[in-house]
Amino acid sequence: MSKQLLKSGILVSAMTFLSRILGLIRDIVMTYVLGAEWAADVFLVAQKIPNFLRRLFAEGAFSQAFIPVLAEYQSNKSLQQVRMLIAETAGTLAAILTAVAIIGVIGSPVLVSLFGPGFIGKEAQFDLASLMLKITFPYILFISLTAFCGSILNSIGKFGIPAFTPVLLNLSIISAAILVTPAAPDETAIALAWGVFAAGILQLLLQLPFLWREGLLVKPKWGWRSAGVQQILNLMGPALFGVSVGQINLLLDTVLASFLETGSIAWLYVSDRMLEFPLGMFAIAISTVILPSLSRQHSSDNREAFNQTFNWGLRLVFLIGLPATIGLFLMAEPIILTVFQHGKFELSDAFKASLSLKAYIIGLLGFMLIKVLATGFFSRQDTKTPVKIAIIAMAVNMVFNLILFYPLKHTGLALATAISAIVNASLLFYNLRKIGVFQPDGRWRIWFVRLILANLALVIFVWYFMAPIQSWQEWGASQRTLQMLFLVIGSIFVYAIGLIASGVRLRDLRHR
Repeated sequence: MSKQLLKSGILVSAMTFLSRILGLIRDIVMTYVLGAEWAADVFLVAQKIPNFLRRLFAEGAFSQAFIPVLAEYQSNKSLQQVRMLIAETAGTLAAILTAVAIIGVIGSPVLVSLFGPGFIGKEAQFDLASLMLKITFPYILFISLTAFCGSILNSIGKFGIPAFTPVLLNLSIISAAILVTPAAPDETAIALAWGVFAAGILQLLLQLPFLWREGLLVKPKWGWRSAGVQQILNLMGPALFGVSVGQINLLLDTVLASFLETGSIAWLYVSDRMLEFPLGMFAIAISTVILPSLSRQHSSDNREAFNQTFNWGLRLVFLIGLPATIGLFLMAEPIILTVFQHGKFELSDAFKASLSLKAYIIGLLGFMLIKVLATGFFSRQDTKTPVKIAIIAMAVNMVFNLILFYPLKHTGLALATAISAIVNASLLFYNLRKIGVFQPDGRWRIWFVRLILANLALVIFVWYFMAPIQSWQEWGASQRTLQMLFLVIGSIFVYAIGLIASGVRLRDLRHR
């Protein structure tokens, strides 16, 4: 089991890395063709609403509620009962989401008014946002069913295909931009919206053959009243807030940013995308891998194995999260300049995006820990505790938004979100300790000493070798890229040497 968990974690991270690289290319293409102008802000709002619902319903609340129940059925019930649970869940989920999609398409002007109120009174922006939202909103149906299929595959240890699936979204949007922009530059934003729609269908179709091969592709059936579906729904309700508070906070940022100067939404988006790189590659990968194991260990009442798995997951978060926080903070503006400062995305845009990136990075460890700490509750089918904590974190975010919004503009919104993430993670940790679910083992003290030494070496390397920001602003794309590759590869090498010198070995990364 220990080797399998590490292997699965590496596989998910590798697939997520591929997705993130393509996502980075997608964002580079998008900022190149749209810049930080109003069309970019409009597209990001039209994309963010269904994307927010996807993370809330599909990857967030639904997955965290469905996997523990499915694990319980797999441990304690027959294959026929497992297949029936899948069929009834699929039918109920599809019916509900079809209704949501129809309402979203019809009510797109209302949704734009709610989530992009700054567009009200700006006819061109408002009309374009409404049109694009009609195109992108059905994505919630397709991607939620994709997440449902992926959850089934994850529950039986098949992590590769679900982790690869986001690649298709990036390829679809990139293709739309490349094919349409040269011929009809005024239609680029709408083409990107159609790219999102097409990606949802492609992602769902990719999952089906693999479910069929495992004998788990069943005919959907309406099952609202069934015990299994009701159990999932009861867990899913509170989880809507519990696992996705970060996304709610980011959406609130977008609402407030729509009142700021043009480009604010794009600057926050670019910053968030860089934050998502370590978050998606490692924290989400770790939580994805350990949730089925924790659910099975809880179902079999194996508390010792549960605690060992949890300690292992948290140690990996700190192993990756600390250097990612330090590196991204120190190199924020050079990274934005290297990756995004092309085409219509100007030097001033890169500077302003780097400010919000630094603010977000303050909360990176909090964001990462939330993903893993939340599994400690959801694997035990406890969704009430995280929702209470999430409400507190949301309140903290709103208070700091109001305090920081005026003096710091878009950077204040990012900083408020970071503070909220730290509060959320701290309260999750406190409550896990309070109820005795998580007991830190004896390896944490030496683990932190080793990480501090390795990260100190990383800081010295970056501080000594990173050129002044004026040089980065003057360099061309090729020189920036070479310098960034040197810094990133050098940082990884120095950090790895620091870990080895401080006593970290490969066996320390395996789950015991």
